[in-house]
Amino acid sequence: MLIAEKTADIEAKINAVLDKIRPFLQIDGGDVRLDKVSEEGIVELKLLGACNTCPLRPMTLRAGIERALMHDIPEIKRIECFN
Repeated sequence: MLIAEKTADIEAKINAVLDKIRPFLQIDGGDVRLDKVSEEGIVELKLLGACNTCPLRPMTLRAGIERALMHDIPEIKRIECFN
């Protein structure tokens, strides 16, 4: 499989998982967006709205989003958040 096709497939899987998580974030006025996926399996996300300034942001990112993504998509090696 070509790198671009593999990346597009992984991005589709990531967005499917984020779509499951998103309603829980939106309840509190937040959201999450996929920025990019590297060839090394590093996913860059952006937390939006209330999630961007929430004091529980690290917990949401690691215990919620990262856990769900890495459980469902074994190609992912690490999650990073840039805001």
